[in-house]
Amino acid sequence: MDSTLNRTVKRASLGLAVLAVAGFAVTVPADAATADAPGPDTCVQGFVWREARPSDLVCVTPAIRDQTTHDNNVKYTRWVSGPYGPHTCSTGFVWREAFVGDDVCVTPAVRSQARADNAQAAGRKVTARLWISTYRVKPHDNGDGTATSTSTDDIARLKLNGSHYNIGQVKLYIRYTTGRVYWSGTVNASAHSGYAAGSWGKETGKFDCSAPGKPANAYAQAYDVLSGRWSARVPVRVGCAVL
Repeated sequence: MDSTLNRTVKRASLGLAVLAVAGFAVTVPADAATADAPGPDTCVQGFVWREARPSDLVCVTPAIRDQTTHDNNVKYTRWVSGPYGPHTCSTGFVWREAFVGDDVCVTPAVRSQARADNAQAAGRKVTARLWISTYRVKPHDNGDGTATSTSTDDIARLKLNGSHYNIGQVKLYIRYTTGRVYWSGTVNASAHSGYAAGSWGKETGKFDCSAPGKPANAYAQAYDVLSGRWSARVPVRVGCAVL
């Protein structure tokens, strides 16, 4: 996906957000398998591709991209012949090193920023990661020193978890392998320590029916509303009879 498309997706995403505020529902494709989705290098909201070279898809702030464009445009004025060849930097400048072989001359602060952006690159992309965990229902506190439990409290239930989403709404689905929706819900991704970009966890209330020798009969999937990106499908087993 080129930088123009990346920016177009962002503008379109902002349009979806405006519609949501206005009270319109954002349509989610019924079948994720046939939905067009942004590429894996889509930046989370607020970031854009750095483009130190055409293939540089590290996500940075717009100000950093502007700085990168400026440094690229004036690179010839900062090269002198010296101990490192014809691309030796003039006094006060160093190679940017945003990628291997990047000999554009910049200030030391800009080179430090490039290294920092490289280190944070993975956490600034909407890779829409999804994983499954389980939980059990705790006894209900009656408020009078007693608690009420049921026969199904100790049966594991499915919890969907995600990271690397935009801050905002994420739509969640559990579908049978036939495509029929078994459960759906929504959650708001937000910043959490230890998780990249927007992250979330959602207890579904649905029983985990996995058991030895019983293959998955369904899959879970998450949809990042702002970017239009789907997570991978995560197999689960649902719909078992519980007494």
